[in-house]
Amino acid sequence: MKQSGIVALMRHALAPGTGDPARFDLGDCSTQRNLDARERAQALRTGATLCPASVTFDAVWTSQWCRSRDTAALIDMGPVQEKPPLNSFFAGRGHRTAQTDATLDLITKMPADSRLLIVTHQVNFTALTGLGVASDEIIVTWRTPGGHEPVGRYVIAP
Repeated sequence: MKQSGIVALMRHALAPGTGDPARFDLGDCSTQRNLDARERAQALRTGATLCPASVTFDAVWTSQWCRSRDTAALIDMGPVQEKPPLNSFFAGRGHRTAQTDATLDLITKMPADSRLLIVTHQVNFTALTGLGVASDEIIVTWRTPGGHEPVGRYVIAP
């Protein structure tokens, strides 16, 4: 993760359940699946492992979902920027192709030697890499012309 030019994709810490409630409101965390105390501790442990290892990022991006934003803030790897294309599109809440294309475009606009951390959802991982991922798992990728080539997987705080 210390090499320049990587994109580290991290799935938010475990948020009990699947999907979001029918009354989901992006601006109201009480209507979403959220991190509980155990999952907050999981995200803190991840950050506490990365920092002493001298892992740094030039940018930290997250979806607008509370569980992703909270995970990104708790790992404390730099200022967090919300990027709507990173929002979940599970169960028809977004548009897979449009969001994936927009995410790839955002990444392409970053300097080639930058290190980027993206905290997002399972569906985005699969769309970007073709892989599944566990909660709080990080997949490190190299940028390629058509997407990303995975080069490492890390679960710091299972």
